[in-house]
Amino acid sequence: MHRAILPRAVSNAADADAASGAVPDTLQSQSASRSTTARSSDRIGPGLGWAADSPGLPYRAPSSGRANVFASRFVSTSDPILSADPAAALPRRAVRTTSRAALCALLVGLSLAAGCAASAGSVQYSTLREPYERAQTSAGSPAEAVHELDGPVLERSAFVAAVLRRNPTIEAARQGWRAALGKLRQAGTLEDPMIDLGVAPLSVTSKEAPFGFEASVSQKLPWFGKRSLEAAAAAAEAEAVKSDYESVRRELALSAVMLYEQYFIAARALEINTAHVELMRALHEAALAQLSSGRGSAQDALQADGELAHMEHDAVILGVQRDVTLAQMNELLHRAPEMALPPPPAELAPPPGPDASAARLQELALQGRPDIQAVERRAQAARARADRADREFYPDLTLSTSYNSMWDMPAHRWMVGLGFNLPIQTGAREGAAEEARAMGAQLEQEATRLRDSARTQVFTASKQLEESEHVLRLFETRLLPIAKQRIEAARAGFITAQNPFMAVIDAERSLRALELDYQKVRAEHVARRAELDRALGHIPGIDWKEGTP
Repeated sequence: MHRAILPRAVSNAADADAASGAVPDTLQSQSASRSTTARSSDRIGPGLGWAADSPGLPYRAPSSGRANVFASRFVSTSDPILSADPAAALPRRAVRTTSRAALCALLVGLSLAAGCAASAGSVQYSTLREPYERAQTSAGSPAEAVHELDGPVLERSAFVAAVLRRNPTIEAARQGWRAALGKLRQAGTLEDPMIDLGVAPLSVTSKEAPFGFEASVSQKLPWFGKRSLEAAAAAAEAEAVKSDYESVRRELALSAVMLYEQYFIAARALEINTAHVELMRALHEAALAQLSSGRGSAQDALQADGELAHMEHDAVILGVQRDVTLAQMNELLHRAPEMALPPPPAELAPPPGPDASAARLQELALQGRPDIQAVERRAQAARARADRADREFYPDLTLSTSYNSMWDMPAHRWMVGLGFNLPIQTGAREGAAEEARAMGAQLEQEATRLRDSARTQVFTASKQLEESEHVLRLFETRLLPIAKQRIEAARAGFITAQNPFMAVIDAERSLRALELDYQKVRAEHVARRAELDRALGHIPGIDWKEGTP
């Protein structure tokens, strides 16, 4: 509250004039000023006025001649707004109106700027989002994968592609990749700005005091580099999860190739068994003919009957194996186990051998293995977290601005501030940095182990592929032709009574076993090539000449 202080001489003169009925010039000037202010205040409320330079007490313009005395008790005569010159109050009011508008604009602008601030990982998120969307588009729909299986025969590449589209493991890995991208989008973001509002509740209904309030906006700003390092760690983790997704695709493709080869072996084994059943029936008829001509024995026909019974049993076993393999293939296709699939083709072209040296293959494996890339990215993320932990020894800043209407002096109502924490508790910060560095060192050693393992796997798969190629050529050039010649010779000898019927049975058994082994060797050759592709980081069964994973 401001109380007017008048000089004693002026006060005495005012008392004398009051006694004589005259009004001093000073009080007349003040009364005129009060009347002007009262008329201005009538626009706010009926007869209620406010002191403009401070939230002082209101006054009600009286209708009697005591207006000057009433006003002198509550309003300071030094206030230019309440001075005798009305023109002196106009610039002050304009300044205050402008400052309040600027303050409101500042508060709103600070809130919007803080709220619209982009995260530090927004650029990395946009970059890593593109390969995710391409993978989602290339995956297609499960319905498209089903149509690929409607052909007359089931090709290996079509089956592997359908598995990569329909298997829920792939979708689970893709959603994990998406979750990692979501974490990247969160990394390096600013905290929400804080807005604090306060009011003086007694001033709401008070007739003697103006409405009092205060408002403040604050924004926490991490130390320089914290947000970028947090985003770098999240980006490396997202790339690691992407590599995990690629590893899942390669492992699943390898499983699909192995199951397809088992399906192929089961189909060919049933065909071979059926062909040998027909052969054994022909031998049985030949044994009966020899018996009827008196050149054979009943034991020969009985031996043929026994072999036919074994073949029928083998057909049942092979049929069950085929059905079990089909159920496992349907599992990879996310279908019911009893659903049928087209038969495999009668012949499968052998996959081509690698067209690079052993050293070059090992180099390609180190560059293309997604499991190695995943560990390397996680080690990179651990190093970024270690650097981020080092930044914790620096304080975080808090910028704030506030306005308080209850300060008497307008220059004191708007405040700006800077706050920061004191990072004096170093134990937890040192522990976090040490943990991140140890984790990074552990992952780097794990990456080294995986590189050594990749080189060994490439070398082993290459040697096993060479072995399977040699065995395949041996079957095609020597073992099978010899077995076919042997059974023809045994049948001719039996008809001419030069060798017993058991020689024919033995030759038939040998040919049947070699034909089954030949199909297994062919499947093993494909499996060895698929294992080499997996060791190189390629997708087995999709494209044998795939240059990049």
